[in-house]
Amino acid sequence: MSQLGLQMAPEGQTKRGRFGAIVAVLLAFVVVAVLLAGLLIFGLRLIGSGNANDYSGDGTGQVDVRVAPDATTEQIAQTLQADGVIRSASTFLAITANDDRVRRIQPGTYRMREHMSSSAALDVLLDPTARVTARVVIPEGTPTKQVLALLASKGGLNQAQLAAAAAKTGTLGLPPYANDQLEGFLFPATYNVDPSTTPREQLRVMVARWRQAASDVDLVSAAKAQHLTPYQALIIASLVQAEVKPKDFAKVARVIDNRIAAGMPLQLDTTVLYGLGRAGGPVSTADTKVDTPYNTYLHKGLPPTPIDNPGEAALHAVLHPATGDWLYYVTVNPTTGETKFTNSYQKFLQYKQEYKSNS
Repeated sequence: MSQLGLQMAPEGQTKRGRFGAIVAVLLAFVVVAVLLAGLLIFGLRLIGSGNANDYSGDGTGQVDVRVAPDATTEQIAQTLQADGVIRSASTFLAITANDDRVRRIQPGTYRMREHMSSSAALDVLLDPTARVTARVVIPEGTPTKQVLALLASKGGLNQAQLAAAAAKTGTLGLPPYANDQLEGFLFPATYNVDPSTTPREQLRVMVARWRQAASDVDLVSAAKAQHLTPYQALIIASLVQAEVKPKDFAKVARVIDNRIAAGMPLQLDTTVLYGLGRAGGPVSTADTKVDTPYNTYLHKGLPPTPIDNPGEAALHAVLHPATGDWLYYVTVNPTTGETKFTNSYQKFLQYKQEYKSNS
């Protein structure tokens, strides 16, 4: 009859078994530690890049990006991605989804960098100094031909395209009484011209600014009170602007009214020069005999269109002329702009002599 019982392992074998178990546990800890370290490094890299679908940092190089007027956030994001600024339009949309600042992005051209993070790109679009613009000053009394030249030379717009856009007056937002004539409606002011702006867009901006000025002086109603159409008031404003300094605008407006009421020709050198296509200089007796629609020596009444683009002060003066019976005026001192007014032809001749002595 056999006996069953436990068989004890030798002491040496027991120690080796325990040592192996300890080694196995230590190896497991090492494997886990390595895995955790790898995950940590990967996580840190992911955090450092911000997003696998986003670039990191402020980018490199340079790229000009245009934000079109009325562009949506989605369109802005797609433009940024297409121009290589950001990696993913969807990432830009994600970070701007709850950021109200995105509504403050203005249309225009922005100088940016390639491979920017979406947050860095947003910061640039919110920075007004990042916009690429050219400052163009249009002085009061500048004729349209010279306005277009300034937009080309100072604003970087194409001269031929400007001329073509100016010819398509029906697309520029002119009032009905403009009779498709652009002269007088390009308001003189300082404009920040975006190089990507089309000539048509720029001219529309200037006409819109004119509309604002016309509203400010209540042109339509105020002209009616002076027994003028809005267009007649604009023509007179262009004459006033060309003739004298602002302090005498209202007096010259009255002289023009008085001469027309008396059936006298205006006899303005500035209109003669405009008809001859000259920007300035002396007017000779021969010049006053050249028959153009703008020769106010030969033709009574107002010229057919404005002769320049007047400012708001000239418009206001025409709508609120000074009170007086003057029929003549002479700028007796070309340096200071001193102008004398009279209703006497003899005094007028004296003032002309005074002008000659000061010239």
